[in-house]
Amino acid sequence: MRKLPLISLALAALAVFGTPARADQLADIKQKGTLVCGTLGNAEPFSFPNPQTRETQGYDVDFCGAVAKALGVKLELKLIAVAARIPELMQGRVDVLAANLGWTPERAQQIAYSDSYFVSNQMVTARRADKYKTPADLSGKRVAAPKGSTSEAGARKLIPNVTTVTFQDAPALFVALQQGKVDAVVLSELTLVKWKSDAEASPVPLDILQPALFVEPWGIGMRKEETALIRKVDEVLSGMEKSGEAAKIFDKYLGAGTPYNLRRTFKIEPIKG
Repeated sequence: MRKLPLISLALAALAVFGTPARADQLADIKQKGTLVCGTLGNAEPFSFPNPQTRETQGYDVDFCGAVAKALGVKLELKLIAVAARIPELMQGRVDVLAANLGWTPERAQQIAYSDSYFVSNQMVTARRADKYKTPADLSGKRVAAPKGSTSEAGARKLIPNVTTVTFQDAPALFVALQQGKVDAVVLSELTLVKWKSDAEASPVPLDILQPALFVEPWGIGMRKEETALIRKVDEVLSGMEKSGEAAKIFDKYLGAGTPYNLRRTFKIEPIKG
């Protein structure tokens, strides 16, 4: 009897038994004892260096830590750029993303989102001396945003005839605006509130334009096929909402007594696409 080549045998086996099962990432995380969370590291108050210890802390970091604790593993942070978030996740270099990751239909085709653990107003800021009042006033102007961000996409879509200019991180955007290299910046309201506060004493005061350019829910990013991990993360977030832990994290970084002085007006819930 003629022998089949090994590759033919392998294809025949796949035809009978189906494709090989993928490893369960949740089980792998528990086995290795570490959750690798991708975060930005330069986006106060979500992930930023502690002035004394230089360790990365923040709203996103605390949520990563809560997930790691629920899994009974250590938290390992990996600092990544905005544009590298989804590639780092898809290539398996991080287990989850908690990195100012706004939901968009395009991203939702690539990755899975947890329930929304933060809701962000995306705002426009400009130099006070230029006397812009609304985002529409920036038609035909140079508006900056982080490269690969929803802020960049929103500026292109929602400001007529805009020219978008991108930078790797928020500090570079701030410098460009202060130096007059761009007319305005689109970012999370929280970052802009902090900028405005810090900039009041500077030679270039800033204004935040009304209304918000758009509103976006943020979720923890995971790979679509990792259904067990997705269910577990949502379970942890739901528990944090019910126990009040999620509200405490909000108050710690964003509430009364912080530079933002905000009131929490949302709850953790599924993102409606």
